[in-house]
Amino acid sequence: MNLNNRVQLIGNISAEPLFRVFDSGNKMLRFTVCTTDVYKVDDRYVKDIQYHTVVAWGKTAETAEKNLKMGEEIVIDGRLTKRSYTDKNDIQQLISEVVANTIIRKSGNLRSHSSSDLRKSA
Repeated sequence: MNLNNRVQLIGNISAEPLFRVFDSGNKMLRFTVCTTDVYKVDDRYVKDIQYHTVVAWGKTAETAEKNLKMGEEIVIDGRLTKRSYTDKNDIQQLISEVVANTIIRKSGNLRSHSSSDLRKSA
């Protein structure tokens, strides 16, 4: 894995994952992960909640689609990507996504790996 573009997230799935199979046979799973950071400002604590779009492809998508549910806490290892598209109002939109190589349920019941990883799904 390229260590110059590596992302690790621990958070909760904030919406039901969307699974698609394309005409080419490629499988994709898209979902949102919510992460929370707490820090102190003066003498009070502030909670910073952020939402991250995560995309998984191939075997990783297939395994995760069968096992992941909204609200579960997961660990993701992957890389950050950006892409753009033109919306229906002819405005260019820029999207940042995490492409997941590995997805692990914090409870330890699910391990989903990219096809280049030789380990089997648990």
